[in-house]
Amino acid sequence: MVSGNIFHCRKNSWPPEVYISKSTLHLFDIDSSAPPEQAWRRRLNSHANLLKEFRVTFMEAIKLVRLGIRMWSYVREEASHGRKAPIDPFTRESCKPSASQGVPLGGMGSGSISRGFRGEFRQWQIIPSLCEASPVMANQFSIFISRDGGSKNFASVLAPGQHEDLGSSRKADDQGISSWGWNLSGQHSTYHALFPRAWTIYDGEPDPELKISCRQISPFIPHNYRESSLPAAVFVYTLVNTGKERAKVSLLFTWANSIGGSSHLSGDHVNEPFRAEDGVSGVLLYHKTAKGNPPVTFSIAACETQNVSVSVLPCFGLTKGSGVTAKGMWSKMVKDGQFDQENFNSGPSMPSSPGETLCAGVSASTWVEPHGKCTVAFSLAWSSPKVKFVKGSTFHRRYTKFYGTSDKAAVDLAHDALTHYNRWEEEIEKWQNPVLKDETLPEWYKFTLFNELYFLVAGGTIWIDSSLLSNMRNEQGQVRELENAVVRETETKMINGKRTVVECTTNSTYDSAAITGYTHVDEKHDDVSHENQSVDTLRNGNSTDTLHSSTLMNQQYDGDDDVGRFLYLEGVEYIMWCTYDVHFYASFALLELFPRIELNIQRDFAKAVLCEDGRKVKFLAEGNSGIRKVYGAVPHDLGTHDPWYEMNAYNIHDTSKWKDLNPKFVLQVYRDFAATGDLQFGVDVWPAVRAAMEYMDQFDRDGDGLIENDGFPDQTYDTWTVHGVSAYCGCLWLAALQAAAAMAHELGDRDFAEACKRKFLKAKPAFEEKLWNGSYFNYDSGSSGNSKSIQADQLAGQWYTASSGLPSLFDDVKIRSALRKVYDFNVMRVKGGRMGAVNGMHPNGKVDETCMQSREVWTGVTYGVAATMILAGMEDEAFTTAEGIFLAGWSEDGYGYWFQTPEAWTMDGHYRSLMYMRPLAIWGMQYALNRPKAILEAPKINIMDRIHLSPVIGGYSHDETGVRKIVTKAKCFGNSVFHCAC
Repeated sequence: MVSGNIFHCRKNSWPPEVYISKSTLHLFDIDSSAPPEQAWRRRLNSHANLLKEFRVTFMEAIKLVRLGIRMWSYVREEASHGRKAPIDPFTRESCKPSASQGVPLGGMGSGSISRGFRGEFRQWQIIPSLCEASPVMANQFSIFISRDGGSKNFASVLAPGQHEDLGSSRKADDQGISSWGWNLSGQHSTYHALFPRAWTIYDGEPDPELKISCRQISPFIPHNYRESSLPAAVFVYTLVNTGKERAKVSLLFTWANSIGGSSHLSGDHVNEPFRAEDGVSGVLLYHKTAKGNPPVTFSIAACETQNVSVSVLPCFGLTKGSGVTAKGMWSKMVKDGQFDQENFNSGPSMPSSPGETLCAGVSASTWVEPHGKCTVAFSLAWSSPKVKFVKGSTFHRRYTKFYGTSDKAAVDLAHDALTHYNRWEEEIEKWQNPVLKDETLPEWYKFTLFNELYFLVAGGTIWIDSSLLSNMRNEQGQVRELENAVVRETETKMINGKRTVVECTTNSTYDSAAITGYTHVDEKHDDVSHENQSVDTLRNGNSTDTLHSSTLMNQQYDGDDDVGRFLYLEGVEYIMWCTYDVHFYASFALLELFPRIELNIQRDFAKAVLCEDGRKVKFLAEGNSGIRKVYGAVPHDLGTHDPWYEMNAYNIHDTSKWKDLNPKFVLQVYRDFAATGDLQFGVDVWPAVRAAMEYMDQFDRDGDGLIENDGFPDQTYDTWTVHGVSAYCGCLWLAALQAAAAMAHELGDRDFAEACKRKFLKAKPAFEEKLWNGSYFNYDSGSSGNSKSIQADQLAGQWYTASSGLPSLFDDVKIRSALRKVYDFNVMRVKGGRMGAVNGMHPNGKVDETCMQSREVWTGVTYGVAATMILAGMEDEAFTTAEGIFLAGWSEDGYGYWFQTPEAWTMDGHYRSLMYMRPLAIWGMQYALNRPKAILEAPKINIMDRIHLSPVIGGYSHDETGVRKIVTKAKCFGNSVFHCAC
């Protein structure tokens, strides 16, 4: 935890009393219906201003013109094949981004729907890599109130009537949603967000004598790998009658048969009422998707109790030709407050015609006595059991392991959400309370920490079931036979001291699907497919452990240990799955909350390291060609249109020549290995760690143990050129050498541990000699105008070193001096520290404008720098640095980037790439404050001192004996990798 109580003097950012009267808060002080003390807040009548996107300068445009021409051609070529390019800066969405986002709905990986702070359902991501940003305004909650005596009646949609998406003109004869009562001003209504929950408080709107709390709950529950995959959400309304008359209150939930955009007009959609167990009733909406995408079924439901009655209207339309129009439906609710019970017997509707919008409604009615309270609960669920990628691969989503693949699964999901949400909340509060009640932490940090997790739901995440099915098991004999043959060949080659590359063609039984164990659905037969037609060449192995490791990966996913496979996008504008240089920053969130998912992602990349894809790819920045995936190189991403099978969708640069990906792989693997104490994981991925380190030898061209950059942007900063040794990549490399040495030592690969230590001892003084200038590490060792720039991210390797319990790369004086320089220049000289840390700053205090990225503030990098500061004992500077991201992105006076935190913004607050992965790095701060027990309790002896150098000096050699011994007793290790009970 943070030392001392340095933050006690800080006030709450937005105490709830500022937004809601104390008397109303007191009325809701039951059943979690009152918003928490720490939450992000907005009034419903707040204006959602349009966001401003960055622009390149004239000089930057000149430098990027060739790239722009090639990218334009590539985007058009992909479009001709019906595909969207991973990066498309030319196409703009019709819905301009605005400061309107709120907490998204549902768990992870089953498609997501976001809900704006004013109540609109928007940002639809049901189809992989497709995001429909526009809200569907027919999807609303509404309220109808009548009191005894009939003198006071109220009817209103529970969203502000001035919403810009309704349009400015409302015709008197309109039969659509503009005929509804949009009577809420929002002046006395407020939104409170603490992911994965949100509260909307209507403090006397629309009825001054009825206080309303709507609590939105989604099943995002750390370490719960079942319910966190469910596509469902609950809306719990608490009604408090402060008047002297009994009030009849009817709540209405309406939903269009749509997955966003114009999908509601495609036709052949069907609605059907249902009654389930435990009083759960509602409507199923079967949605037939376009372009051959798998169908989607929605369920809207409410729970009938002794005091609450539920009725449904299975179908209504938005135009005059509809049997029941939206206007007629509204009139019915105003008059009766409910629908006819006979509607439950209507059966499936006729399929909708093209151009026709099919909607449904669920009403829940109750009487609230004077000074009485009542609770009404609704649920929303959606079921799209198959996830299909553009190039044809189809998988079953994770939740189907528990609910099956029937289109009726949405009923069970809606039912279970209504009957289990109380337990969900208990588990969520148990998880969040230690942070929320920690008085040493700033208030803004507490709720921003949780709210940044929105991306694990709304970041296009896909979570599939990877169970091994029967026909895969039937083929295991063939796999094993091939495996043994390859291992024998590899062993023979290693005896002669040479590294062997074994080639297997893609029609072999031993392919990536067999290795990894995905549930790959064949569209025709609905079974498991093992064909991987997209990779021409698959190379495996540089040690006798390689294929052995792959079969161990199979064993990991049998039975209850299988948590499936997980993908998340780099960003909704950069459509690449699990972009690894960015995952380096974001992965702390998964390691902390869903560590088994994190380990599986690392296994995926470990397998990828040992593969090669020989198809030719044109790289857009230089115009040259190369192969898609090089053996030994960590891929930039797991792909776009056929993830796992066609990696490296990124094609601006040849990332096999990037200098940060391989060190980042080694660092992440070691951090996860040390934090989880999972020795089996270490054994599984060790061959890939060795291969990744050996691959980097080619970039040490002068034999000083350091890797050199090659005069182009060969790193995550992919427009920022680097020459020679760089602070960023060089520091990562030093850290990777130490991590690889430590891991080799723990696994018993003594020769490799020695080799890494020798390189480290040689490289470290060379790094300091070439880059240390007395107060910080220069950007690079070149002679360009920005070689002496102060890079905010210069100690990224030290961040991981300290996070993993390894010895510091440099003495404390140098670390603190460099961080102090970053704080004084990159942070405090940019609008007084209210923007975050700018990437590059000249020693004279001017922002480095060498390129687009050097002049940007990167939100995730700022959080990473803050985490490094915490680990160096600079807590006050750390929270001031990170607070700049909060002030610029999340505060009321900021730029409006809540729940869509971008990759970057410029000095004037213009964004680049909204809804981006890297800001999850705020969990790196939390990890620094609360490092895992396995790391904290590890022996305090410097692990590098435990690696004894033999008198024989040489390069890498292979010592598999120790690793094999550990394999046999991996189960004997406890929670810490540094202790063995044997």
